[in-house]
Amino acid sequence: MKTSGKIISLKKAILLRKGLKLRGKKAVFTNGCFDILHAGHVYSLEKARSLGDFLFLGLNSDSSVKRLKGPSRPHNKAADRAIVLAALAAVDAVVVFPQDTPLNLIKALKPDILVKGADYRNSTVVGREFSGRVALIPLLKGRSTTILAGKLSKTAKRNLKGR
Repeated sequence: MKTSGKIISLKKAILLRKGLKLRGKKAVFTNGCFDILHAGHVYSLEKARSLGDFLFLGLNSDSSVKRLKGPSRPHNKAADRAIVLAALAAVDAVVVFPQDTPLNLIKALKPDILVKGADYRNSTVVGREFSGRVALIPLLKGRSTTILAGKLSKTAKRNLKGR
């Protein structure tokens, strides 16, 4: 499947999910902004994928990232973020969603396993009641988009001063 073929609509995701269920395959779901892809993201996605047969990734739209992270975000447009994520072997399908949470997507897909980072608690994971179980993946220390963006900003300011 080409990378662009992995970026799908909710309607196609629902059809894929039904097919997986009929074949007895385990569907895993995770989500996020994935604004600047880093090692922590790749680690989490690979761990999530290892829990089942197919990984659905819910990707926050540009407008939802802006509402969640602030007016300076996202750094990368949803179309670009989706292409990068779809290129990863661990990701089987990317669905962009416009809401602040993936609740509607989770409700529609009813994944066998819902995956979030260990900075969450089971009781706070959105959509947990529509999945078979929740799995919390440990985070890689010191890896976050916020940290990377801060470093890039400091570097850019230093470079501008040196001109």
